[in-house]
Amino acid sequence: MNATATPTGELCSVPALLRRNAQKYGDRPAYREKEYGIWQSWTWAEAAQEIEWLALGFLALGMERGDHVAIIGRNRPDHYWAMIAAQMCGAVPVPLYADAVAEEAAYVLGHCGARFVVCGDQEQVDKVIDVQDQLHQIDHVLYHDKRGMRKYDHEHLNWLHDIQEEGRASHYRHEEELRRREAELTYDSTCVMLYTSGTTGKPKGVVLSNRNIIETSKNTSEFDHLRVDDEILAYLPMAWVGDFIFSMGQALWNGFCVNCPESAETMMTDLKEIAPTYYFAPPRVFETQLTQVMIRMEDAGKFKRWLFRHYMDLAKRVGPQILDGKPVGMLDRMRYALGEFAIYGPLKNTLGFSRVRVGYTAGEAIGPEIFDFYRSLGINLKQLYGQTEASVFIAQQPDNEVRADTVGVVSPGVEIRIDDKGEIFYRSPGTFVEYYNNPESTASTKDAEGWVATGDAGFFEEGTGHLRIIDRAKDVGKMADGHMFAPKYVENKLKFFPDILEAVVFGNGRDRCTAFINIDLTAVGNWAERNNIAYASYQELAGHPQVLETIRSHVEEVNASVAQDDMLSACQIHRFLVLHKELDADDGEMTRTRKVRRGKIEEKYADLLEALYDGSETIFTKTEVTYEDGRKGSISATLKLVDAKTVTPRHHEVAAE
Repeated sequence: MNATATPTGELCSVPALLRRNAQKYGDRPAYREKEYGIWQSWTWAEAAQEIEWLALGFLALGMERGDHVAIIGRNRPDHYWAMIAAQMCGAVPVPLYADAVAEEAAYVLGHCGARFVVCGDQEQVDKVIDVQDQLHQIDHVLYHDKRGMRKYDHEHLNWLHDIQEEGRASHYRHEEELRRREAELTYDSTCVMLYTSGTTGKPKGVVLSNRNIIETSKNTSEFDHLRVDDEILAYLPMAWVGDFIFSMGQALWNGFCVNCPESAETMMTDLKEIAPTYYFAPPRVFETQLTQVMIRMEDAGKFKRWLFRHYMDLAKRVGPQILDGKPVGMLDRMRYALGEFAIYGPLKNTLGFSRVRVGYTAGEAIGPEIFDFYRSLGINLKQLYGQTEASVFIAQQPDNEVRADTVGVVSPGVEIRIDDKGEIFYRSPGTFVEYYNNPESTASTKDAEGWVATGDAGFFEEGTGHLRIIDRAKDVGKMADGHMFAPKYVENKLKFFPDILEAVVFGNGRDRCTAFINIDLTAVGNWAERNNIAYASYQELAGHPQVLETIRSHVEEVNASVAQDDMLSACQIHRFLVLHKELDADDGEMTRTRKVRRGKIEEKYADLLEALYDGSETIFTKTEVTYEDGRKGSISATLKLVDAKTVTPRHHEVAAE
């Protein structure tokens, strides 16, 4: 559908989809939430009633057309309902990251001018109260969880349930106005405003219309054959566009059920209990799950370890072919079926993936070894490429055309072109309307014809039509000798190892590559306990000689792999250090979506980076850190700089001959 087309029938807004679902799928489950260990469920008819009462309550509080309604908290039905209720009133929902510190929340609340703030609990209310002196536009703060709220000043503070009750009581007084405002909603009305992660500067408010969300949801649902009986687990940040598309857009378009876990701590248990059929996770989640699997296998007996490795070797060899319906010998099929019974099935059940029909990963490139591990188990994990500004989808992998090194074909309704420098541009029905109150950034990102610059470098494969992403365009550079420098490629290979949580590779304009590495405290801590190695902190474990030697072996294994790639063989790591602290969003080193702020790290740790290149064997450093309660402090350490062997690339050997 082109940008000027109109929707079929009356389904031109999220509230309209809700009304349709209440009539068509009234008795089907719409939302579930686990609280105090028990799953509660609401049908589409029940959810529609709850949302209407909340919208009426908002009107009773004086919500106006165009008001911005901030939502801060974990995934729970009430928060999704608040977003739809705000839309019914003609207002604009603005979800924030639940783990944002008060300063970050203040920026977004001030930038969008939110009059209403819906908070999940006391912690989120405290954030808003802390910054209210700077922000005079907030008229009402609402909260879901009453615990700890009794002694607060309730002049402008209300329990969300009371607002619903007020809406129910004033039903006759406000119903006509609510219907009038709903009827005013069009395909071009604002559906949501989502803030970018702010990798390179202050977050920008991305305005997405009903057209953006509904057209994208419709097209991609058809692409993956999503159904009303699908199940999804809503656990990713509500402020992230992926959660909005999956848990709001596609859920309302298809009428499937959105399940909200009890907490981050119970997420894995809740995932197993729900066993979703449609699942999305960024690479970090899949990396963490694989780390947990490997840790448990190290703790298992000798026979179990042998059995696991034996069947995983078979799975890596034939699993993806069986999943894609390609020819595999009868003997291997029989052995794989036995492995399904003994290893793969129980493992998928433990991970919560026993029913996954469509799985996606995106946000960062996933390491090919990690990606292949899950597909070898028979999990239909695919990759997609997207952005907030695209309502997520730009390219995605069709079933049976899945590979680790591409992000698939162009998504339905999307156009892509690649300029002379290799930067990717797209336009689609999902292309954002504007950056809120930022016409300069809007104009520099989206041209008059609707083409959006992604900032990523890539190319289309000849013959397959699949898109390959090299790296962020600004991160792709050249080594001093002219060879291509693409750090993500190497970083993803390093993160395949359970011991490595994060890696940042440097080398642009230099004669060789170096790296900062974060160890995975869970994996390395488990190793230390098994070997009776005492440690008191992350810093102590990160500097342990055996840990450094293990990381060196991983780096050298990656170097051997990178050497096989003719285009990127110069990106082998010559020296590295293991950082004395984990990279942290609170310290500005990562975004809230766990993307590395490369420039910030390079600037903050300039002394460490220089030491990697000047031949130093050790370096003393002192770093400012932010504690969980927002206080600032500092930590110091003497770090060892480690050399790693590199491998002569194949094409160099051929040239020498």
